Amino acid sequence: MAETGRYEEKGAGETGAGGPLSLPSQLVVAVGLAVVVAAVAVHLGMAFLNVSPPNTVSKQHSEAIDDYIYPEFERNWKLFAPNPLQQNIAVQARAEIRTPEGGTATTGWRDLSAQDGVAIRHNPLPSHTQQNQLRRAWEFYALSHNAEEQPNGLRGQLSGQYLRRLVMLRLGMKQDGGTVQRVQLRSVTRQLAAPPWSEEKIDTRPGYRLLPWWTVTADDLPEAKRR
Repeated sequence: MAETGRYEEKGAGETGAGGPLSLPSQLVVAVGLAVVVAAVAVHLGMAFLNVSPPNTVSKQHSEAIDDYIYPEFERNWKLFAPNPLQQNIAVQARAEIRTPEGGTATTGWRDLSAQDGVAIRHNPLPSHTQQNQLRRAWEFYALSHNAEEQPNGLRGQLSGQYLRRLVMLRLGMKQDGGTVQRVQLRSVTRQLAAPPWSEEKIDTRPGYRLLPWWTVTADDLPEAKRR
């Protein structure tokens, strides 16, 4: 009986070792929990303001919201869309140059999308710029201009300026021995062919969207080239 009593007393002591945390430990846990809750609240709040209809708060803090959301938390539902994209879009550019003799000439079309494709192919860690910069710039332009290539408000004007700067960054001021005076862009869209097992008939001939000529100004040049 005495041995049993000692066993029970020992068991009670072991249970007591796992009792309540000390005050410093409780403070550490409480602070950690508060930080996690605050971070989750900020993330959910930013995501909600980003997807919600425009309101006073989202308008006032739009820059901070965009800086937080893009590009890491950008949402793209195309993977789950009932009709995912089934086409390849290439962006091409050509330039009108002033020759050393004082005349003018037009260069051939330069496939900017193909250049990005070469840079990405066989690269296990391609940069975000190589993958998305040109594609997103073209989408930005296409969605903010009408069929007559007129901009839809300020957003359309900004998209055109951004696209011109991007093209000049790729082309540079010198082409074929002359100085670039104007640039022109076009998109080449090809539908993806149906898989071999499908009986669907798809027209894979290229379709073109030709933009008007743009005169190059100092605002279209990279900052280092303006001086």
